[in-house]
Amino acid sequence: MHEHLAHLTEDQLREHLKDPHWRIRNLYYVLDKDGNTVLFVPNEVQEQFLHDIWYRNVIPKARQRGFSTVVQIMMLDACLFVPNSGAAVIAQDEDTAKGIRNNKIKFAYDRLPDLIRKAIPLTTDNVTELQWANGSFMLVALSTRGRTLQYLHVSEYGKICAHSPDKAQEIKAGSLPSVDQHGIIVIESTAEGTEGDFYEKCQRAKALKDAARKLSPMDYKLHFAAWWDADEYETDPELVFVSDKDHAYFHRLEAVIVREIGPRKRAWYVAKRDNDFGGDQETMWSQYPSTFDEAFMVSTEGTYLADQLSLARRQNRITTINYDPSVPVDTWWDLGVDDDIAIWFSQQIGPRTHFIDFDEGSGEPYSYFVKRMQERGYVWGKHYLPHDGAHRRPGSEILKTSADMLQDLGLRNIEIVPRAHELVQAIQELRDDFANYWFDEARCAEGLKHLAGYRKEWNARLGVWTSTPRRNGHQHAADALRQRAQMRHRLNIGAGRGSTIPRRKNRGGMAA
Repeated sequence: MHEHLAHLTEDQLREHLKDPHWRIRNLYYVLDKDGNTVLFVPNEVQEQFLHDIWYRNVIPKARQRGFSTVVQIMMLDACLFVPNSGAAVIAQDEDTAKGIRNNKIKFAYDRLPDLIRKAIPLTTDNVTELQWANGSFMLVALSTRGRTLQYLHVSEYGKICAHSPDKAQEIKAGSLPSVDQHGIIVIESTAEGTEGDFYEKCQRAKALKDAARKLSPMDYKLHFAAWWDADEYETDPELVFVSDKDHAYFHRLEAVIVREIGPRKRAWYVAKRDNDFGGDQETMWSQYPSTFDEAFMVSTEGTYLADQLSLARRQNRITTINYDPSVPVDTWWDLGVDDDIAIWFSQQIGPRTHFIDFDEGSGEPYSYFVKRMQERGYVWGKHYLPHDGAHRRPGSEILKTSADMLQDLGLRNIEIVPRAHELVQAIQELRDDFANYWFDEARCAEGLKHLAGYRKEWNARLGVWTSTPRRNGHQHAADALRQRAQMRHRLNIGAGRGSTIPRRKNRGGMAA
């Protein structure tokens, strides 16, 4: 090991050790994908990252592009050669953290030249922390709250945000602040949908990049790594059938990236998707994206309102909708479970239903929502609650329904929407009624995001979509909107209902 250094005298080696670029490319051994011990030599993507690194870095990527390795080698090198440096790796779980500690960081340190290990010996060596005699330390943990760091690597943050929101919140609130603005943070992950802090950080970084804005030390810089420029992602095209549909996809991709996707790479992509992921294109977008936008694409298959939302956008029905003070505002509620509440605000303009606002919350009392409604200053029409709004609810000395409690807070003209006999039929009514809906793009942004995420449950055993909505948090906004569809045949929608005679507004903002 280190035969490539044998020609150097000790003085020459000491001189080279002053250069971090030389050290990273000549000192550290890693395990390759086949389990072989090899000298770390940065590949093209890793070299580009080392060249472009910023104070704050966010990396949506294809799998196994080597970012974790280069970041951890970089941090280990800094700890060894810059006294009193603090670094940490946050992993998604304890087993992953243990693997990073043993198979990457400690593995690389143990294979350094004797000269270096004797000069910078370990003083603490346990499951979660390594400390050296020069005052530097490196953690591999699930959180770094309370520590002061110069380097932080958050691995698979997208997966943490998607599957462990509490852990993600702890990283966001407890770990990221442990690095000051002149330290280095690297957040990397494959994508996991269009929610959570990883997605938000990627989108903000993409917007800054598109605007060509000069970054401050607190801004995140975007780095993206696709699958198609990885040399190893190729296979024999004679062994894989590539359909005309797949060839059409690759032709479109070539036009976007201005680069040829050859037969060997096309074959690898199709084989990986069909054999490893059962033909699931959405998983391929997430794990092996071809472009930044594709990393966060969500398949419309299994979504209830994908076609309706797409048509609404094409027809410019998701746009700027101004509040008309001469028309009363109706509200449509979902009371949910565990106090999850969603509310749509609409005005009826002839045959059009204008949704001008949206609100939601969890764990808040009804007074919270009524206060927010008052602050909007709308002239109120009717307030439509789902059927369980008339149910007696425990939790107070006198059992009251949701309608009772809202009325006590000043809401008038409350109506209960009858329960749908069949949920599937009620959802179809929503899909049918959607052609009459117009949305204010800004004030209804969160509600629209929920509608896009309103999906069927997947039966993994049978490999089919069920008729049951997935309880993913998006269903509340859709259920609230569904109350409007279920009332469409009961409402007397004439030529501009309420368009000429405004309702009188009480001093408190509630309709009389």
